[in-house]
Amino acid sequence: MSLTLEGLRALRSEKKAAFRTAKGVHYIVTCAGTACQSNKGEEIYRALVDEAAKQGLADQVRVIKTGCFGFCEKGPIVKVLPENHFYVEVKPEDAAELISVGVGEGKEITRLVYKNPDGSPAPRAEAGGHDELPPIGFYQKQMRVVLRNCGVINPEDIDEYIARDGYLGLEKVLFDWTQEQLIDEVKASGLRGRGGAGFPTWMKWNFAKAAPGDVKYVICNADEGDPGAYMDRSTIEGDPHSVIEGMITAGKAIGAHQGFVYIRAEYPLAVRRLEIALAQAKDYGLLGSNILGSGFAFDIEIRLGAGAFVCGEETALIKSIEGNRGMPTPKPPFPANKGLWQKPTIINNVETLANIPVVTARGGAALAKVGTEKSKGTKVFALTGKVQNSGLVEVPMGTTLREIIFEIGGGIKNGKKFKGVQTGGPSGGILTDALLDTPIDFDSLTANGSMMGSGGMIVMDEDDCVVDVARFYMDFCVDESCGKCSPCRIGTSQLLGILNKITSGNGEEADLVNLETISKAMAKASLCALGQTAPNPTLSTVKNYREEYLEHIHDKKCRAGKCKKLLRYRIDSAKCVGCGMCAKKCPANCISALAEIPEGKKRAPFSIDQAACLKCGECFNTCKFGAVARA
Repeated sequence: MSLTLEGLRALRSEKKAAFRTAKGVHYIVTCAGTACQSNKGEEIYRALVDEAAKQGLADQVRVIKTGCFGFCEKGPIVKVLPENHFYVEVKPEDAAELISVGVGEGKEITRLVYKNPDGSPAPRAEAGGHDELPPIGFYQKQMRVVLRNCGVINPEDIDEYIARDGYLGLEKVLFDWTQEQLIDEVKASGLRGRGGAGFPTWMKWNFAKAAPGDVKYVICNADEGDPGAYMDRSTIEGDPHSVIEGMITAGKAIGAHQGFVYIRAEYPLAVRRLEIALAQAKDYGLLGSNILGSGFAFDIEIRLGAGAFVCGEETALIKSIEGNRGMPTPKPPFPANKGLWQKPTIINNVETLANIPVVTARGGAALAKVGTEKSKGTKVFALTGKVQNSGLVEVPMGTTLREIIFEIGGGIKNGKKFKGVQTGGPSGGILTDALLDTPIDFDSLTANGSMMGSGGMIVMDEDDCVVDVARFYMDFCVDESCGKCSPCRIGTSQLLGILNKITSGNGEEADLVNLETISKAMAKASLCALGQTAPNPTLSTVKNYREEYLEHIHDKKCRAGKCKKLLRYRIDSAKCVGCGMCAKKCPANCISALAEIPEGKKRAPFSIDQAACLKCGECFNTCKFGAVARA
């Protein structure tokens, strides 16, 4: 069914009016993102459908799968409309009560409602619109632009996207604006690339538009490889049409007629939903030749990546699509002039493209009102680590780290002390508590030795060792380096060797000088951003946590207890009651009772054979009397 412009407008009007408004119907919206699906999300959906039929309420219930609500810490999440009841940590066995009480009686099920970390009741959401979020701390400072449809629409139904003003901006792009006017609108928005570098989107598009040639390409970079990052995956899972619309718009801006989505094969749900969305868009005539009767043609194909981190770099990604080994190439020439198959190509990541339909539908000035002077709009982060509330977070640029971690994230788990936050993945740095009031924007993070990156944000507490974290990221970069240029290939290995030396108790103070010298050389001489930024976690920790490095070197001590070769467990005989639980739990059988029972003791205390100890920590975790000490 190929739509005309008039047909699309009529369909939007019809679907908008009918969206979640049927009289006497309860809409039960269930999270069907990867995290919730892995936690019995599909079983919850089936149980709700079955219970509605079993209780004779099928006519009054519509169970809808949607994308990620963001509050991953408390998933699976279920929302009931029109009452706007918001339930967390739902299980399949809750389905019967959700139907009988939530639908049949129209009452809230208090045991499933979110409660504050201290157990007190959280504020209740008022009954109302389908996209209203509960007034709980996790959502209060967020602004959902990229994630506007996640948790609201069924991502496998194009009509629901259209009902939410989907493809509205495309109408202007195809029928009202010239290429120059479109690029000017993106310029007015101030949108910068969300893939990490923060390059102005309009400028990249303008370069490609001006490049000579009749054949040009648009690539969506969905090769999200940072440890702990899942923003792009969740956006595609929850709102794939926003990316498709963004790509068509980019194609019109530069004069391209073919697009590719490069997405890693490890994201099967995102791939499947993207395939469904592409098929629906083609069926409606929103992809293919003569889109909406405009005379403009554009199509999109999917290319699966094999999980190489370096293929997130644009020239390596291009080589992979071409069927070659994914290895970076020198720039210039830049892809905007010579990219895929030597043709002008623009590459934007998922989050950048998902912003575009908002810019075109609402106008660039609307987005430009949000954020800071040089960093406009919002940014999506995957907030993970030692926070109370992990999940997907979208905030206006300029929001501080403190607001994200302690207000949205709810602070540090288990009453522990905040130690640092890693932004930007393996390419970013670790920031201390002294920098918690740093605003989140491209320039402020870079000035403090980190970077925005694609949006990973990992919070650490006092039990984390920053030297070990730096070693982990360098180990990751050694594995992921393509090996093409020697500064990266040799430099990452040298840095890892030094960090292994320090965490093993064999470090010297001169190693810190060598870490900094090699890191600076890599930043200057490496071919691509992987090698140029791989030293950032090391450089930032040497600068911000130098005393911890010196403890490893001089005192042979890891204060967090993460570096096993520096650990030593001992049993305080004065505190030991001789219960023997530590010995029972010890996998190495290296704990035994002393031969003699000291005066005043009923049972002999235990001791650890240091030569046989695996340093696993089972004895430390098991002892209820504080007799096992970690040094």
